[in-house]
Amino acid sequence: MRVHPRAPRDQWRAVLAEDPLALPEHAPEWVDAVCAGGPYTDATRLYEFPDGRRFVLPLVRRTGLAGVPGQLWSLPHSWGLGGLVGPDLDAGAIRAVVGDLAALPAVRVVVRPDPLRKGWECIAGHPKVHASPRRAHVLDLVGGVDGVRARLGSLTRRNLRTAERLGVRVELDRDGSLLPIYHRHYDLSVDRWAAKQNEPLALARWRAARRDPVGKFDLIAKHLGEAFRHYVAFDGDTPAASIIVLFGRTASYSRGAMDRDVAGPVRANDLLHWTAIQDACAAGCTHYHMLETGESESLARFKERLGAVPIDYCDYRIERVPLTKADKKLRSAVKKVIGFRDTDNAAVQR
Repeated sequence: MRVHPRAPRDQWRAVLAEDPLALPEHAPEWVDAVCAGGPYTDATRLYEFPDGRRFVLPLVRRTGLAGVPGQLWSLPHSWGLGGLVGPDLDAGAIRAVVGDLAALPAVRVVVRPDPLRKGWECIAGHPKVHASPRRAHVLDLVGGVDGVRARLGSLTRRNLRTAERLGVRVELDRDGSLLPIYHRHYDLSVDRWAAKQNEPLALARWRAARRDPVGKFDLIAKHLGEAFRHYVAFDGDTPAASIIVLFGRTASYSRGAMDRDVAGPVRANDLLHWTAIQDACAAGCTHYHMLETGESESLARFKERLGAVPIDYCDYRIERVPLTKADKKLRSAVKKVIGFRDTDNAAVQR
């Protein structure tokens, strides 16, 4: 196996073009957005095998004092999924790449692979690997719009008719000009989640700002260009809800927020996703990723009504010292002190 510690961009894009399962987050432009939006630098690796197969691992290195001991992410928390991209990925290739990563002089390497990529379970028993179970939902776009429409749940069909009857309209924002609407809805959502979780409001807002700082999605829109789409639903002239979806070989639902009092009665969220799904079919995307669901039953039902299916997978942390175990203990202690209640929303924050 030949390793390129800094993946050449032309070969990186060629690998993406060959892989029908490639996520928008696998693209060089996404890694550029990550590095522009946080304390990271590009460390993406290209792997070439003797049989001609090539795989890219989008990877960023933590900079600053926190990065001194060596921390690598594919990809960082709140920046979506990463992992290997390239056709014909199998367990043998995964083991070889993990062997390379485990040999790096880094205290921790985190890999959150695409849930559709099979074979990662082969490294679960590696002595340096800590696996954390997760659950995502993915919609297969086989059959195009007609095929997806046939799999819609009866409640979703009824909700779409309700939204149409009430005159809900969806506006597509391709350059980020409507992002202030998303931010207002997100602030409302954070306050609502804090109340449900018994979390101090100041702490909830601090965590939200750390996860998605001001300007993050403007950077994403700038770097991704045509791959960035922000859908906003309006009830009359009142913004009800919005979702951010990334487009590539597959489509990836990244974020969503709403004014619940406006969006709920007019079924805005059903219409938003159905609009994005139709666009994904028209763009030739193979799948519509709805990403993290956790153990949220209500969120799972919503996604499954749209035709998405649950997929259990893991993220993997290659650690020289047990940082993950210490982090979990600290978080549990803080939650116990403040009386934090895990809710549907807390379970799916990525």
